Amino acid sequence: MPRDTIQFSLPRFQGAVRYIILLTLGIWVTVILLWAFDKPGALLLLSIGELDPDRVFHGWVWQLLTYAFVHIDPRHVIFALMGAFFIGSSVQERLGSKSFAELYLFSSVVAGLMGSLLSLTGHVGSGSALGAGAAVNGVLMVFYLLNRGASIYLMPFPIQVPVLWVVILIGGVETAYFVLSNFSLFFLAQLLGLGSGFLWHRMMWRRASVFGALGNRVADINNSYQRWKRRRAGKKFQVYMRKHNQDPKDHIDDAGNFHPPEDITKKNGGDSGGWVN
Repeated sequence: MPRDTIQFSLPRFQGAVRYIILLTLGIWVTVILLWAFDKPGALLLLSIGELDPDRVFHGWVWQLLTYAFVHIDPRHVIFALMGAFFIGSSVQERLGSKSFAELYLFSSVVAGLMGSLLSLTGHVGSGSALGAGAAVNGVLMVFYLLNRGASIYLMPFPIQVPVLWVVILIGGVETAYFVLSNFSLFFLAQLLGLGSGFLWHRMMWRRASVFGALGNRVADINNSYQRWKRRRAGKKFQVYMRKHNQDPKDHIDDAGNFHPPEDITKKNGGDSGGWVN
């Protein structure tokens, strides 16, 4: 059976992909301009935004999110944003803009958090991390999970590459860099991004089934509560009627409608008024 082929052309620049790319580019241009005219300011901005486990564990928790939008190397930001644009647009088309933004941020935060925790061992996760590599790798993993068995036709190369091979290739290259960089946090976070994307995908489908079952359970609980309220109101009514030496059954007709005592004396054809059960 022939495999599906996905050819990347220029997708529409819209939704969360557009906002993520514009925000990332804006921050990168700011860093470059500060580096050229106010290097201490650039270093301060980088120290605030990059992922530093020591600072994270001392309260700088925003770095788990901000490091994904901070870049220095032009090649790094270009390749990251190309992945966010081409692969991210395809994923966004399947999931929707809101879910794509959730995936992007989830992959960044979880990869950063796991990398920071692993750095506590003192054996891996040295240094700091910055860049959208973890988030884009999470998007790549979900792209593969949504298109299993498909191939990618990458322009301008006239060859078809299975999506699985792309994931393995990127994972292998980043593993090599991770080892050669003395197990740095920079490449550790990018590797963990693949796992974060896989985790988000599993949670997404499980969440859909769990929310469906939870919604049914909530409806059952609400129905049970309403039945209990009716039974309680009925008991109170019986107690009230017996206190006035009246039988509740005398005020309920065959259709189940309640008639106040004064309606009993009305003749047939009169206005029944009163309450309806």
